[in-house]
Amino acid sequence: MMTILFNIPGPLRAFTDNRSQVGLEIREASDLLSVLQILFAAYPGLRDRVLTEAGSMREHVNIFVANEDVRYSGGLATIIPPGVEVSIVPAISGG
Repeated sequence: MMTILFNIPGPLRAFTDNRSQVGLEIREASDLLSVLQILFAAYPGLRDRVLTEAGSMREHVNIFVANEDVRYSGGLATIIPPGVEVSIVPAISGG
């Protein structure tokens, strides 16, 4: 088992008891989807804001494992190495 740290953005903190960081125990060699499922079990309100009903990443949400955007490094199948931080970053648009 290992602990990973999730960085939670301001707009989603209402679903994590206003915590900006959440540490969770996971199995080594877990993929991102498995890790997210553990996060969603602890904080169920996050799921629909991060994943679609079909289980894919929402277009307006970026997830970084360390500093790598998972859209370009394996998506939800990205393996989570020990000691890494996972950041959920909602896209910001403007006009």
